[in-house]
Amino acid sequence: MIKQINMSLSSIKTITVIGSGLMGHGIAQVSSMAGYEVILRDIEQSFLDKAIARIKWSLDKLIEKKKLNQSEADAILKRINPVVDLETSLKNSDLIIEAVPEDMNLKKKLFSEVQKFSKPDAILASNTSTLPITEMSSYTNNPSHFIGIHFFNPPQLMKLVEVIPGGDTSVLITELILDFVKSLGKEPILCRKDVAGFIVNRIFIPLVHEAIYFRERENLTLEEVDSATRHKMGLPMGIFELADYTGIDVVHKATIEMHSRDDRVINPHPNIKKMYDNHLLGQKSGEGFYKYGQENYHRISLSEKDSDKVDIIKLIAVAINNACWLLSNNVCTKEELEKALLLGMGFKQELFKTGESYGFNNIYKILQQLTEQYGRFYQPDKLLNDL
Repeated sequence: MIKQINMSLSSIKTITVIGSGLMGHGIAQVSSMAGYEVILRDIEQSFLDKAIARIKWSLDKLIEKKKLNQSEADAILKRINPVVDLETSLKNSDLIIEAVPEDMNLKKKLFSEVQKFSKPDAILASNTSTLPITEMSSYTNNPSHFIGIHFFNPPQLMKLVEVIPGGDTSVLITELILDFVKSLGKEPILCRKDVAGFIVNRIFIPLVHEAIYFRERENLTLEEVDSATRHKMGLPMGIFELADYTGIDVVHKATIEMHSRDDRVINPHPNIKKMYDNHLLGQKSGEGFYKYGQENYHRISLSEKDSDKVDIIKLIAVAINNACWLLSNNVCTKEELEKALLLGMGFKQELFKTGESYGFNNIYKILQQLTEQYGRFYQPDKLLNDL
């Protein structure tokens, strides 16, 4: 067993980020901006060159907005060292953050290689959004030093970071990583149990599927459902628009992982897999639920008038039910849940306040009706009895 004495935030000086894609290069940037020495590792130099170019572009934008000056940006870039060789990237690292695609076999293989070259007391972390931390840690020699650090996309802008200890993660390591996240200027939320989807995705991913069922059952248009989720539920954009922005590939892969580990957490709609198979991935591919132009970001026109046509209580009921499950299973507190939804999904109002305005008694009855019609996914959580 590795001794865990005298470990504090000052013991983290060098960070290795493995994977230089959308999440990886963002994590590297925010870590360097906080003053850490960062090694950014990927399997090809061309991937790293692209990542460094993206970081430079992001820093240039901050200079334009007068949030940085040129010398500060140069220093941030200088602290990021792109490396292809895995052994070189790991030998002096205090904290290793994996940010490769959501594939357990890929991560298993990676961590078996990582522990050959990393320091015995290095902290290993995964940026996974859905995969179980406890299972992942079992592929390492020291599960007590393994933890989940789930940044949200894009890491440069999103304040929320879910911190997920596995079943064997030491309390000391958990506290250290909470401090590390704060040192980045981020807001950590502790996910107290290693459950499928953690906190935010436990609400978001099932809601995407449920919105498709809801649209079909109520004979509504995409725009009508999106208008209602935005204007009546408090989302920053419609649920279908948000899925397109996130990426249907991300939604699909998260669905598979979450459902395979707990078939009560999600009621998969076949359309998501069809969209994924047909490369209708949302904004990144030019088409998802909606078609997009050539510009980088495209907002769907959603009118409050369209939302007046929609009784959104059935969608709210599903979100409230999953939220109740998180609370009744002590995954997080109500305050932590609301903060996570505010920072991670952009909710404009507290979910439970929305539920209260529709009446928890009404929500309970709706869920009972849906259970009778469509099965146990809708079975009301025990906490709804108290509410």
